[in-house]
Amino acid sequence: MSDDLNGIILNVARIIVDELKLENVTAETFDPDLDLVDELGVDSMDIATVALVIQDEYGITIEEEDYPGLKNVRLLSEYILNKLSGKADTV
Repeated sequence: MSDDLNGIILNVARIIVDELKLENVTAETFDPDLDLVDELGVDSMDIATVALVIQDEYGITIEEEDYPGLKNVRLLSEYILNKLSGKADTV
């Protein structure tokens, strides 16, 4: 499961780097524990954009009320893995 999680973390980091056009960072160097809002300055529109790409990429639904709990790439990746595993209570 950790290999699956690590793969999702890398892919989510790639999506964030690409969608938010982050410079001087790659998916491989992106800190998965970095707080997206407080440390990176991601706003609600950015979160919605990233969520839409992730939903398309993984074929899942990210509930808008879950957004506040998805503070970093690691938490977001665990959420995705739980959704893919069919667990209902993910956050």
